[in-house]
Amino acid sequence: MSQKKEFISTRRGVAYLDLFAGAGGFSEGFMQAYTEDKYFDFRLASDINENCELTHRVRYNEMLGLDTKFMCQDIMEDTFLPNLLKEVGNQEIDVITGGPSCQSFSLAGRRRKLDKRDDLFYHYLKVIKALRPKYFVMENVKGILTKDGGRIKERILREIRSIVDDMMMSMLYAFIEDHLKPLMDGLLFDCLLLRLRMETSDGDWYSLNNSYFENLEQQLKNITRNLGYSVSKSDSSVNTIRHGLLLLQMRKQREEIRRQIIQLKTAAHIDNDSFVDSYNAVVEAVSDEQILDKVVESVNRVAVMGNCEKEAENMKTSLELLTSTFDECMDYIRGLMKGNDVLTARFEELMKEVRLYNIEEPMVLLSSNYGVPQNRERVVFIGCRNDQEPITEIPATVKEEQKVKVYEALWDLDMVGNGDTAREYRPANIIPEYEKEKKRRTIQGVPDEEGLLYSEWSRIGRLGHRFTFDVNPFYVSNKGDLNELRRHEQMELFNHQTSQQNDSVRKRLQIIAKHGDYEASKEELKSVGLDSQKRNYVVLNPIGQSPTVCTMPDDYIHYSACRPTTVREMARLQSFDDSFVFQGKRQTGGNNRQKEIPQYTLVGNAVPPLMARAIANEILRHMK
Repeated sequence: MSQKKEFISTRRGVAYLDLFAGAGGFSEGFMQAYTEDKYFDFRLASDINENCELTHRVRYNEMLGLDTKFMCQDIMEDTFLPNLLKEVGNQEIDVITGGPSCQSFSLAGRRRKLDKRDDLFYHYLKVIKALRPKYFVMENVKGILTKDGGRIKERILREIRSIVDDMMMSMLYAFIEDHLKPLMDGLLFDCLLLRLRMETSDGDWYSLNNSYFENLEQQLKNITRNLGYSVSKSDSSVNTIRHGLLLLQMRKQREEIRRQIIQLKTAAHIDNDSFVDSYNAVVEAVSDEQILDKVVESVNRVAVMGNCEKEAENMKTSLELLTSTFDECMDYIRGLMKGNDVLTARFEELMKEVRLYNIEEPMVLLSSNYGVPQNRERVVFIGCRNDQEPITEIPATVKEEQKVKVYEALWDLDMVGNGDTAREYRPANIIPEYEKEKKRRTIQGVPDEEGLLYSEWSRIGRLGHRFTFDVNPFYVSNKGDLNELRRHEQMELFNHQTSQQNDSVRKRLQIIAKHGDYEASKEELKSVGLDSQKRNYVVLNPIGQSPTVCTMPDDYIHYSACRPTTVREMARLQSFDDSFVFQGKRQTGGNNRQKEIPQYTLVGNAVPPLMARAIANEILRHMK
């Protein structure tokens, strides 16, 4: 496939990166998006898994003929950001998307305390701070809004609002010097200024950090000056403060301990067993929060012993500033100016220049609003650089009564039997009562008599405005086969295979499909000895939208064939083109799914391309 010259010659390419790329749902949607003067120039994708890389390379390098790079590396590794910056070089990146792994945020699964993946958004934002794109998108499950009582969401927003424009920080320093220095203790003021300078790249962070702790050592001397020599050297509270400062200063060592423990937990699948509490306790013991709590408690006790309440309050504030985000430091400054409306107004105007990204609240998007035959809700954070127009909504492309139905998406794929593989389109099982649901539509799902059926869009693809085929779609089982043409399996229809099921399983699914609901079928299943310990089955509704497509194929029962859905059918429900080939193993069992990422997992974890397309078009329309 190659890009059409008449398309790209009249438009400017908007440089785009896709992190946590997975199968490529974001990438696919962004490749479809364009305006009269802009399109997305896909520069690089990244994910930790080789099958994600294989799927990307086949789709974007081989089939679409792009020179898009792929980094197969863990974003949490120390070398990830340097490697990424090396790959990007001097290119200016306009837009970055990413969906930091969200299993631990999900309402559908068990929430693991201190899961490694809960920290991934920090590493994503480190990339944003380094590359400073015009826009960035961070996608996650809806459960992130309520996780930890909403504190995760607020933490993410504060971290985004803490990304600063280095060029404007000198104005903030001058404002603080002029208006706050007279109001503050000298040592506390110095701590505030040092803390703010740590947010920028205009100084040596380690040097600034050392200066901060030298300041805290001086404050420790101030609160112990009224204590006797032996008390100041042997008292438990004083020693707790002294040792706590050392621990806080040794941040790198603590982070490495924390990282290794959490990785060990993840690798060993430690969750609801007898080990979990002790491992969590180690992680908590080296956290800023727990160390800070112990130090502050001891400062309070020393304040009483030494009659130095004012000095103690200054030290506690300095400690809190040390572990605060930039945004929280700004809240502290607002508190100092409380009651001075004129000064506060000047400060807020200054903050519009200092804060690099504007963001109000995350958006909850429903995929069926964008032409996807699936009711999948996702939370999207869109950061807009302060020289760009803010994006506060992604308008729906279809009305409620116009939404694409399951039958529209799957009708022509209803032609495989038990243990069957279809390599070409066959005559399908037509259900007359549902035929009226089929509508001609635009790509984005709007009914249009001059458009195509959803199934036809899936067959011919949604990239025809920009690309022409040079290399036909193909499948390889592993990365090693990619360079061996004789191992490239070419066919008309990919990923449409059903499992071989025994008579009992088939009968169970038929009974559930007859009732249309798993709960309603349980009594009959039990009466015929076919009851199951499985938590849930969902019978797809042909005249509605599917529920959220997950990674387990046997969660869903086909509305008429009474069997689990195939990878291709799940891909249709996600709005992937039929030419998008999911590579590698079709499925694997148990914990292998976490490392091998089979086809079903690739599909289930993806952002629906048509929803991504709507986001991408909105960014192009707003971008200056």
